[in-house]
Amino acid sequence: MVQNRRIQLYSNNPAKDMYEYGNKLWSHGVFDHPVTFKHLAMDPKKKQEIIEDLITFSKGKDYYAELGKPWKRGYLLYGPPGTGKSSMVAAMSNLLDYDVYDIELTAVKNNSELRKLLQNTTDKCIIAIEDIDCSLNLTGKRKKGKKKKKKSDEDSDSDSGSDSDSDDEKSKVTLSGLLNFIDGLWSACGKERIIVFTTNHVDKLDPALIRRGRMDKHIEMSYCCFEGFKVLAKNYLRLDSHELFETIRSLIGEVQMTPADVAEHLDRNPEKCLEDLIRALENKKEETGKKEEAKEDEQKKEVAKEEEIGEAKEEEETREEAEEKEEAKAEAEEEAESSGAEEEAAFDH
Repeated sequence: MVQNRRIQLYSNNPAKDMYEYGNKLWSHGVFDHPVTFKHLAMDPKKKQEIIEDLITFSKGKDYYAELGKPWKRGYLLYGPPGTGKSSMVAAMSNLLDYDVYDIELTAVKNNSELRKLLQNTTDKCIIAIEDIDCSLNLTGKRKKGKKKKKKSDEDSDSDSGSDSDSDDEKSKVTLSGLLNFIDGLWSACGKERIIVFTTNHVDKLDPALIRRGRMDKHIEMSYCCFEGFKVLAKNYLRLDSHELFETIRSLIGEVQMTPADVAEHLDRNPEKCLEDLIRALENKKEETGKKEEAKEDEQKKEVAKEEEIGEAKEEEETREEAEEKEEAKAEAEEEAESSGAEEEAAFDH
């Protein structure tokens, strides 16, 4: 898409320092990030699928109106650090010519303020919350809320003034407040908005937060594949092919190396770069092999320990059974002797 203006990057101002920012909810500056989808080290098919999805969304005014749904879409970007999640947000912004609103949840005082931030965003924008698993312990708050409330009630009679001041500064945004922010009534006050969450640990997020309908498209930003490497080689070294590519192809499929780590080796003379990368991949492969061997050894030790415990338990049970049999035999002999003595006494009598 052709840009006809300068994209803006907005960041929310901390509530406690609002006066210093002229009581403005957002600060902003020109977002001049040069990354586009052609720079992203991803599988080309996956990349094209995302591009088409974004363009379809941007042209979906009538479609969403017919469905009776707000004109918005959620994207969840997940994967290990260094896989290009932040770059993906910037590429999305450059593709669609959308402003970016970067929300720091820990600076948001409560649910009401979060709603105000949403109200003060423009149409045609991306609302991004990066590393959402680190921003607030939303899942933990939902699970432990009752316990915390009880504890706070008990502590309210104490004279710990400094603690209460500290609590006042902490964000009181709840999971419910964030869910309403994404698709509650106020989320419809605006159009052509994209909401993006990024996380390194998708398994830590509450399922309610990322279910389909809230986060419509889940995009895994994975370790560098050979196709991703080719993108990096083209961008950094201006290479479409090289005799060492086949060696890299075989190695990169066997190890886990992020695009950021691969790119670190592509900043010099092409021949030397590729040789350095191959050495790095070989070292990574060897390191991975050692870790797997250590893991297997640990598992074997655990199995051996469990077997040893099982054998000891079995021996103990066998010994107890033998003792019980001996005791039963002794009791039977005693009863027999006692019975014989009684019969003898009765006969004599």
